Parts: sequence; C-alpha cells; structure tokens
Amino acid sequence: MNAWRAYLAVGLGCGLGSALRYQVGLWLPFPWATLVVNVLGAWLIAAFAAYAARRTHGRVARWQPFLVAGFCGGFTTFSLFGLETLGMMHQGRHAAALGYVAVSLAAWLGAAWVGHLAGRRLAAARG
Repeated sequence: MNAWRAYLAVGLGCGLGSALRYQVGLWLPFPWATLVVNVLGAWLIAAFAAYAARRTHGRVARWQPFLVAGFCGGFTTFSLFGLETLGMMHQGRHAAALGYVAVSLAAWLGAAWVGHLAGRRLAAARG
C-alpha cells in the first residue's frame, strides 16, 4: 500500500472509530462508556494483531492501517480515561478513582489476552 492510501485508510478508520466512540458515549453513562470502549478496543486491537502476525500478506496487511492505527486509535479513549480519573480525584472521590483505574486495567488486559487468543485461533483455523 502506498503512503497516501495508508494515510487515507488511517484517517477514515479514525473517523469511523471516533464516531462510534461518540455514539457509545450517548448510549452509556459516564464513566461506563469509556470503560466499555477501552475494553472492546483492547480486545479488537489484540485480536487483529495476533491474527495479522500469522497472516502477513494479502487482505490482512492491507487492512492493518485502517483497523489498528485508524479505527482502534479513534475508538479507544485512554486520554479521556485519564481526564475522568483526574476529575473523580478532584471531586474527592479517591476510592472511586482508584477502583475505576483497577477495574479498567484488569478489564483491558483481560480483553487483550482473550482477543489475542481469538485472533491466533482464527488464523490457525484458516490455515
């Protein structure tokens, strides 16, 4: 894929991921939307990376800029997570902030691990 197509794919993916992130924020209350988005994003990016590691040619390689840097980059909201955590701390809700950080990290790592396994299994099943 030449450079301008890769940038176009990243931009389009980021726009779609960001729009979906915004929509999830309308469906779910603070801070649950951020938690859900980051868990789903962790699963998706890990699953795709594990799948792509075993299938380095063809469609998978062409979709990587769109899916990883673009869609997942626009969809996940780690910077918003930090802002929300800081907001809870400024409100004096230190236990809630600590709980939010702990649950988020455990859920992201768990989702990434399950996504990695799913991507590897799918790649192995497709030969």
